[in-house]
Amino acid sequence: MLPLTTLEKEIRENLKHNIKVNLWDGSLFGVALGFASFSTVLPLFVASMTTSALLIGLVPAIHSVGWQLPQLFTASHVSRLRKYKRNVLMMTINERAPFLGFAITALLLPLIGLQAGLVITFMLLIWQGLGGGFTANSWTSMISKIIPPETRGTFFGMQAGLANLFISGSAIAAGYILDALASPFDFAACFLLAGIFFTLSWFALSLTREPEDTEKVIPEEKTHFWDDSKKILSRDLNFKWFLSARFLSQFATMGFSFYIIYALRRFNMDAVTAGFLTATLTIAQTVANAGMGWLGDRWGHRSMLIIGSITALLSSILAWLATSIIWFYPIFLLAGIANVSIWTIGMAMTVDFGSESERPLYIGLSQTLTAPATIIAPLLGGWIVDSVGFIPTFSISIVLAVITMLILIFMVKDPRKTLLLKQNQ
Repeated sequence: MLPLTTLEKEIRENLKHNIKVNLWDGSLFGVALGFASFSTVLPLFVASMTTSALLIGLVPAIHSVGWQLPQLFTASHVSRLRKYKRNVLMMTINERAPFLGFAITALLLPLIGLQAGLVITFMLLIWQGLGGGFTANSWTSMISKIIPPETRGTFFGMQAGLANLFISGSAIAAGYILDALASPFDFAACFLLAGIFFTLSWFALSLTREPEDTEKVIPEEKTHFWDDSKKILSRDLNFKWFLSARFLSQFATMGFSFYIIYALRRFNMDAVTAGFLTATLTIAQTVANAGMGWLGDRWGHRSMLIIGSITALLSSILAWLATSIIWFYPIFLLAGIANVSIWTIGMAMTVDFGSESERPLYIGLSQTLTAPATIIAPLLGGWIVDSVGFIPTFSISIVLAVITMLILIFMVKDPRKTLLLKQNQ
């Protein structure tokens, strides 16, 4: 075993502190997200202004695609940073501040009208999504730097698990707030509480101790991100298959965006039930994040991605067959496991590709090249729902989940295991 570098020693000296403050960040972030869930609260807020399934389905899609799309374009800048923290703290303000805007919009809705409220809401959604996207590459790079590779999957799983645990509690509280308060104070209260906890989360994140990487080799001439990206795509076939699976997984789960509206229209779901369904989703994600992150570090993250594709398949099948609101508890449970596989495990596996200097490019490619599918999938699903109904949307998800599963089983190899095998030869 090679001796630790000065940077690695400093990272391990601060490891317990960094794990603690970043788990606090994730927990408080989770409380905030529960009060303004992109799966329930925000779609219900949009549903109070429009009946369009397409627009309602865009809510989680804008959040996801905004988080993904900018990451490749920021990769070159991020790859030249010796410290990521300042960039993270400045950029993440843009993913937190819009929730105050949602609260103000909700309060002013009786004065400005539904159409203006809808336009402002979508402008805020775009700002929030892009704010997350401009933060994401530097945040992922920072976490991958301060957390040793042998425990990254466990940390990502623990942080996401705690976030989802707290989401479940605040989501239930949000359901009761929406049921108890009259409009416009119901949604305004939820969004204001979200803004408060996002602020507390920012302060926890600011306590991160990140050492400066003085050993990192930064070329004097700044290369174009796309030239570097083409080199990676031309030589790394395994990564291209991984990208294919990530791309198709967005279509395999496109029915997820419409579960809450389907339950509302088909089974007359009330706001309290919506809160409990969100809690089911987040509790499932809490357990899955912790378990799949830990197992991924030991069995390989590819195995967890395969399990995720299977649960996505089962969730869509149950949604297709559902005959009462009770069915949506296992539907949301399976959807939660699939979401963990796509987002948490997908991120943990992405940072295993390439070297330290190439990591921001791999992160950027993994997210940005998936972004078109993230926005097209709910648009396609919403168009199908508006045209012929919910069941055809769930049927297409079933077919794409099977294809995704087959690619992961037969074409994708675990990059960390492949690297270790090469090192031992």
